[in-house]
Amino acid sequence: MENEEIVLLLREIRDLQKLHVENYKDALKNQQASIDLQSNAIASQNRWRAILLIFVLVAVVTTVWASLAGR
Repeated sequence: MENEEIVLLLREIRDLQKLHVENYKDALKNQQASIDLQSNAIASQNRWRAILLIFVLVAVVTTVWASLAGR
């Protein structure tokens, strides 16, 4: 009787550990997806930052050139 209870407990522990491992794998996949989203967002921000920098530089150069041409 006692051995049967021990076997049942060990099986329950094993099943819970398997469930834990599956949940952990899912958590890792979700973390990787989050990292990928953040990387994409950073890349997008960098592209927009470069576009804005170019726009500002063109505006400054145009303003300086118009100022010098007006003299």
